[in-house]
Amino acid sequence: MTDLRIALYQPDIPGNTGTILRLAACLGLAVDIIEPAGFDISDRNLKRAGMDYLASVTLARHVNWEKFEAWRAEADRRLILASTKAAERYTDFTFRPNDIVLFGRESAGVPDLVHARADGRILIPMVAGQRSINLAMSVAMVAGEAMRQTAWL
Repeated sequence: MTDLRIALYQPDIPGNTGTILRLAACLGLAVDIIEPAGFDISDRNLKRAGMDYLASVTLARHVNWEKFEAWRAEADRRLILASTKAAERYTDFTFRPNDIVLFGRESAGVPDLVHARADGRILIPMVAGQRSINLAMSVAMVAGEAMRQTAWL
């Protein structure tokens, strides 16, 4: 088990969140959900995507950004933001074992104040003209690289 965490900022789509929770359970990653989410956390679509893996995932819910930031400061963890506005490729970034990798809302990303608080910003390169990769797929790509660097040594 690694100490790496995945954080979701106000996720919009329960199916994506359920898929991410399933991935986290399988990889031994903890997940932080920064609320409010765009759906009821008990949503049946979340449960369908997460299947029976939801009981195996370490999940922390934070009622808002400020509470998450207070927890993070106390835990002394670095925040790495995955963003289409970042310049550094996630494959070029050096992850640490206790990083929190933050992913924004499917509909809007994260606000500027969240960008400003990030200790690092990473990008998944895409071909020109494309807007974004599905959130669950993005989490899988970045988590795989972070695990390769920190846990699968």
